[in-house]
Order: sequence, then C-alpha cells, then structure tokens
Amino acid sequence: MNPIVNNIALIRERMKQACLRVNRNPDEVKLLLATKTVSAENIKVALNAGEHLIGENKAQELKSKYDALQDVPLEKHFIGHLQTNKIKELLRYDVSCIQSIDRFDLAEKLSTRLQFEEKEIDVFIQVNTSNEDSKFGISPDRAIELTKQVAELPNVHIKGLMTIGLFSAEEEKVRVCFKMLNDIQQQIASLSLPNVEMKELSMGMSHDLEFAIEEGSTMIRVGTAIFGQRIYADSYYWNEGK
Repeated sequence: MNPIVNNIALIRERMKQACLRVNRNPDEVKLLLATKTVSAENIKVALNAGEHLIGENKAQELKSKYDALQDVPLEKHFIGHLQTNKIKELLRYDVSCIQSIDRFDLAEKLSTRLQFEEKEIDVFIQVNTSNEDSKFGISPDRAIELTKQVAELPNVHIKGLMTIGLFSAEEEKVRVCFKMLNDIQQQIASLSLPNVEMKELSMGMSHDLEFAIEEGSTMIRVGTAIFGQRIYADSYYWNEGK
C-alpha cells in the first residue's frame, strides 16, 4: 500500500476511536488535508484514495498546483495567514472557504473584492486561543465582536471558527484552547446573528487531533501524519508576506 494511503487509514482510525470515546458519530468530523509544501502528485494520491478536502497556506502554492489538480474533484480551503494584498490572487484558484479571518480590515477588503467579482465565499473566524504572540488570530475576548462586524459584510458567510491551539505535551493545556473555542462557538450561536452559522470548529492537527475531537472539533487539519515531516520552519507556513 502507498504510504500516504496507509497514513490516511491510520488517521481515519484515530478519528473514529476519538469519536467513539465521547459518543460522537465519526461522520461529524471532516478530515482536511494540510497540503503546504506537498506536491500535486502526492495530493492526487490522497484524493484518489477517497479524500476531497485540502487546505493551503500560501496563495502561490494554490497557483503552482492549480493546473495539475484540475482533473481531480476536490474542495479547497485557505488556512494560512492572509495579507490584504493577496486577496485578488487567492480568489482566482477556486477556494471555497478562508479559515483565517482574524481582523476586520481583511474581511472588509475581501468583501469588496468579492462584490467586484460577483462571487461569494465562506469564512471562519480565526481565534488565538493560546494567546501566543507567534500565532495569528483574534484574541478570544474580541472574537464575538469581530464576528458581529464581519457578519454585516456582503458576499462573506461565516460558517464557524478556527484555532491553531497550543503546541504542548501537556494535555490539559492543549484542551483548554479547544474548550475555549467551543465555548466561544456556543456564545456566538446563542446570538442567532444573521449570516452566521456556527456549525464548524476547525481545530486539531496531527499531534492533538484526539483532544480536539473530544472537545467538539468538526474539522481536523492533518498534514505531517499523512504526508511526512516538512523541511521548512514554521515561519514559512504562516508568513504569507514572503
């Protein structure tokens, strides 16, 4: 069996077991393939194995893989930090959802561009639940207000929240981040805001997906455990300005 296909099976089993531990239906949790630095050829292996959802961190990677992936059914999300000057480029490559809306000026410029192009797009509000300076995302105490502001923009539809969470070996500290996002989701859902569906919680990656699922994640983002270790520093993944 191809290593990528085998790794997907292992991840799917981890997802299933995590769901069963907390009496959740495994069908409630989506697997997003985090494909930063992954070749189109290897992405195709995963898609041909039955997966359909990928997430890219950089507009230029979406561009470089666009033609090669045209013949394979897939859904594309953008999960990296997005600068306003990349919006126009990003919208060329069939992205259905931007998971990293963390400030109003970005959402406003996105809305303006979408209106100009007569397009619409789903978004998640990204929350910095670990309160680390190295991570992007709106602070938890400002997440509800940002959601209210973005909800008023045309052509942008809020579908949920996203967080990266804390990179730590201490389980409870990691869980705190996921519990926090779940709590914010419930608070926003209780407001019944127009243009807001709090149906998705994008949280959990290769190393902590079990904790995320047990705390309510509906979408985990897995790259390393499927495609192998990357050779780039974290700054490559998150600094969209380069």
